[in-house]
Amino acid sequence: MLFETTSYLIEKFATVRNQTIALIEPLEAEDFIIQASSDVSPPKWHIAHTTWFFERMILQEYSKGYRVFHPKYNYLFNSYYNSIGAYQPRQQRGMLSRPTVEDIIAYRAYVDGQMVEFLKEERTPEDQRKIEALVEMGLQHEQQHQELILMDVKYNFFTNPLLPAYQSKSLTTDVPENAVKETSFIQFEEGLVEIGHTGDGFAFDNESPRHKTWLHPFELATRPVTNGEYLAFIEAGGYEKSEYWLSDGFATVQKEGWKAPLYWMKDDAGEWTIFTMNGVEPLRLDEPVCHVSFYEADAYSRFIGKRLPTEAEWEWASRQVDSVTKRNMMGSGTFHPVAVEESETTLASMFGNVWEWTSSAYSSYPGSKPLEGALGEYNAKFMCNQMVLRGGACVTPDDHIRETYRNFFPPDKRWLFGGFRLAGDM
Repeated sequence: MLFETTSYLIEKFATVRNQTIALIEPLEAEDFIIQASSDVSPPKWHIAHTTWFFERMILQEYSKGYRVFHPKYNYLFNSYYNSIGAYQPRQQRGMLSRPTVEDIIAYRAYVDGQMVEFLKEERTPEDQRKIEALVEMGLQHEQQHQELILMDVKYNFFTNPLLPAYQSKSLTTDVPENAVKETSFIQFEEGLVEIGHTGDGFAFDNESPRHKTWLHPFELATRPVTNGEYLAFIEAGGYEKSEYWLSDGFATVQKEGWKAPLYWMKDDAGEWTIFTMNGVEPLRLDEPVCHVSFYEADAYSRFIGKRLPTEAEWEWASRQVDSVTKRNMMGSGTFHPVAVEESETTLASMFGNVWEWTSSAYSSYPGSKPLEGALGEYNAKFMCNQMVLRGGACVTPDDHIRETYRNFFPPDKRWLFGGFRLAGDM
C-alpha cells in the first residue's frame, strides 16, 4: 500500500499510535508489569516493543544521525529477531521493574517525534515506497499488539482473586433473547478456486501468493458455535470421553484439568458465569463460545458429527456468500463476543466476535517467500506446530482484518479470543 501524501502517512501513524495509548488508559501503574504466564507479556513491554520496532527497523536503518533513546532497549524490547541480536527471554519480561512506565512513555514520545520529522524528509520515489511499506508494516504490527494487550490484560486480571474489571460497559445486544436458532448450513459445490492475497493493499507475507486449490463439496455453518451448544457437550461428559479427542488433545485435557472453556466459572449457586473485560458476567447461552483451544473445537465438532473447516473453505465461503453484517470488533468497545442472529443465506459474524479455528496446519503457500532481512522472521519461522484461525475477533482493530488474513497459534492455547464454526462434507 502506497500512501498518497506524507501528511496522510503521518496522520495514520498518529492514529494507530494513539489508539495503543487509549487502550492502556484504564490500567493502574501496578498493572503494567504483571506477566501471569509465559504466554502473555506485561502491557509495559507491549508499548515499548511497538516503539522499538519503529526505532530499530526504520530510524536506526534509514535516519541519518539518529541517536537511540537508550542503548539497552535493543536487548530489552526485541521480541524474537535473532538476526538483530540477543533479547530478554520472553518468560522474564515481567521481572523488569525498570524502565518505569513513565520512562517507556517518554521513549514513545521521543521515537514518535523522530518518526514524524523523518517522514517529512524528501526522498526519491523508490526510497519513499520502501519507507512507506516499512511504516505500514510497523502500524500493522502495532495493531496486532493492541489485540495482544487486551488478551494479556484479561488473562493477567483473571489470575487475580479479586477478578478486577478492565472497564465497565454494557454487554447488551440487539439480538432478542432466544433468537439464535438451531444451526443451519450453507452448501458449496466442488471446484478449483483461488485463495490468498491478490496484491492490492497491505498483506503479510504469509498471505501470498494467490494460488489455486481444489475444494470438495462442503457445507459451512451460518454462525459460530454458541455457549449453550458447547454447554451441552460439557454436560454430556465431553471432557471425559476420549473418543472425541485427538490424542494430544485428550492428554492436554487430563494434564491441565480442563472441564470448560477458559474464563468459565460457577458461582455459589452453581450457575455458570464468565470472566470478561467488564468483570464477572452471567454466561449468556446465545453468545459465541470463546477462549477454547483447537483441541476443544475439534472435539466438539466430532461430538456433533461435523468437523472444522479448512482455511481454504473458510476463505472461499467468506467471499461467495453475503457476509456483510454488523462487525463486533475493537471499535465497538465491548471486547466480548455478542450473540448473532443467522439466516439461511447469510454467513453471520465471519469477521469479528471470535477468531475461528480451522483444521489447517500453519504452513507456507506454494511459492511463498519470506521478506528479506529481519522481517523475514516475522511469520515464516513459526510454520510448525501451529493451527490457522480466520476472521478476527472482538479485540481486533476494525481495519486490520481481511479475507486472506492468517492468524496462527499452537493447538492448546486458549487465552486468545478463539471460537469456531462447524463444517461438514456433502
